[in-house]
Amino acid sequence: MLIRLTNVNKSYRLGRVDVRALDGVDLDVDRGDFLALAGPSGSGKTTLLNLIGCIDKPNGGRVVIDGVDVTAVPLHRLAATRRDALGYIFQTFNLIPVLTAYENVEYPLLLQNVGRRERDARVRRWLDQVGIAAQAKQRPDQLSGGQRQRVAIARAMVAEPKLVLADEPTANLDQETAAHILDLLAKLNSETGTTFVFATHDPAVMSRAHRCVRLRDGRIAEEARALVA
Repeated sequence: MLIRLTNVNKSYRLGRVDVRALDGVDLDVDRGDFLALAGPSGSGKTTLLNLIGCIDKPNGGRVVIDGVDVTAVPLHRLAATRRDALGYIFQTFNLIPVLTAYENVEYPLLLQNVGRRERDARVRRWLDQVGIAAQAKQRPDQLSGGQRQRVAIARAMVAEPKLVLADEPTANLDQETAAHILDLLAKLNSETGTTFVFATHDPAVMSRAHRCVRLRDGRIAEEARALVA
């Protein structure tokens, strides 16, 4: 078991009104899972992803990541967990515009103080793995949407995290490019054993997931598991 959420609640204050984003969520995620959190806007899937990613904290309940109850740790002390154990993929790519593809992928390793030779070897390996080695010296504004997302995937994987969180990773891609990106992510999940958790409303992502957990009004409404994972 990599992730366990127990009776998780999360509310936000909007003006004079408390809005409950999550209401008593229980969820287990196994190591090596390929899991989609699905639901319409406002269902709570991105909030849930942020709690798993140690970006936010619940108002109640427990979030345990790799045996550590992260709800008992102050947010500022979770920076090392986010840096070393988690990778992130965003729908807007979130690449640093002034850096090349190579430099964007290298950045997490600089934060980890990885030595230059190992850093170079790992960056080049992952650029090759995602099929973007030829664009290593190009900046994000010189790349297509699909190429930028491949750089983002390499950046998420280069530090060899146990868990990769992907928030609507296909939302800004055309259907064909999205299919290629999903093929790549499924391949990486199979070959590396890395756990992937997606927040999505894309039926293509849901159909490729080993498990699909649907949220409605901050609660888990249903769960489906693929017949063949």
